[in-house]
Amino acid sequence: MPDSHLHTEQFARELDAQDELAEFRTHFHHPKTANGEQAVYLCGHSLGLQPTHADTYVRQELWDWAHLGVEGHFRGRNPWYSYHEWFAEPLARLVGAQAHEVVAMNSLTINLHLMLASFYLPTADRPGILTDDPAFPSDRYALESAVQLRGYDPAQWLIVSDNIESALARNGDHVQIVVLNVVNFLTGVRADVPRIIQLARDKRCLVGLDLAHAIGNVPLHLNDWGVDFAVWCSYKYLNAGPGAVGGCFIHEKHGKNPHLLRMAGWWGNDPATRFRMQLEPHFIPKPGADGWQISNPPILSLAPLRASLELFDKATMPRLRAKSERLTQYLEMLLDRMPPGLLTQLTPRQPEQRGAMLALRIHQNAKEVVGKLEAQGIVCDFREPDIVRVAPMPLYNSFHDAWCFANALANIAA
Repeated sequence: MPDSHLHTEQFARELDAQDELAEFRTHFHHPKTANGEQAVYLCGHSLGLQPTHADTYVRQELWDWAHLGVEGHFRGRNPWYSYHEWFAEPLARLVGAQAHEVVAMNSLTINLHLMLASFYLPTADRPGILTDDPAFPSDRYALESAVQLRGYDPAQWLIVSDNIESALARNGDHVQIVVLNVVNFLTGVRADVPRIIQLARDKRCLVGLDLAHAIGNVPLHLNDWGVDFAVWCSYKYLNAGPGAVGGCFIHEKHGKNPHLLRMAGWWGNDPATRFRMQLEPHFIPKPGADGWQISNPPILSLAPLRASLELFDKATMPRLRAKSERLTQYLEMLLDRMPPGLLTQLTPRQPEQRGAMLALRIHQNAKEVVGKLEAQGIVCDFREPDIVRVAPMPLYNSFHDAWCFANALANIAA
């Protein structure tokens, strides 16, 4: 096949015709442009598309609420009292855990605060938290406040480094906990988690993970890795909608410890005594991650996540990851033909060192470039001062989407 053919629209269509996951694209609503055409949506790293069945699941719970009232907790089609339990198995499959080690609850930052309350136990010799740079702002705010709440100075004891390994070598003896982003939100770099965990253990540090850009994106093996805890959101790669319910992993070695202190609330209580209320005034945690719950699950916010997780189970992460690698390699090939000096790719070129997102530094007028892409119906995003993030999602993006982005960018550069 002539090399020139690899860069044609026809070749993109041929790749889509061979894609065994192509039909999943039809299970999502795609935004439309002003003229009614389907937009090229490459922004799932920021907000995933809506599964077509999400409204069906939400309407079912609205129907039960309207027709059953409070009895929906036990008599509904999907009883609300146990609704959150459905999510344990599919989430466990995505993060490489046992079902009792995961729970769908709250938002990522709330869950991070809850985990820090239990696991960040600084001492005079070990007051430090180590995290990666650049850290997502909400993570950093949470970590700074945790250090302050324990009576230490975050300027000294929140250690932020773009090289976790060297930071552990230098400061690990004074670090109590490492909080690591598995895939960096800005650069798309994927951390070597097993190696960092081993280095952290050598320094007797606990390890927590932020999976915001990792869950549903790259393979995870939290139980086997021996991670102490992990937190995530569900509105990016998990397509659960804006402000969707996030999740949490707590390794079984901690989840089975009823004496581990936590911020307690009634939904984390042992279900056998939960409704005895004033008769059982003291908190008895349910074993596993469920014991960190605080309040009733928000049913209407969980329902869209159910629709998305069913699609993940049908597609399976091994197949999705294989397609994701092909998509980003194909997009890289197209970007390599851009005019010299237009862009620099910040995300590593090795597939094992990244997820689905490519971060591109545009060397001139980056914000203007994104505006011109949007005018052509191509949705990606811009991060100051000059970074464009683009992510072809294996569940709903096509090779033709990648070609459209590269073609539009080439035309803008010309």
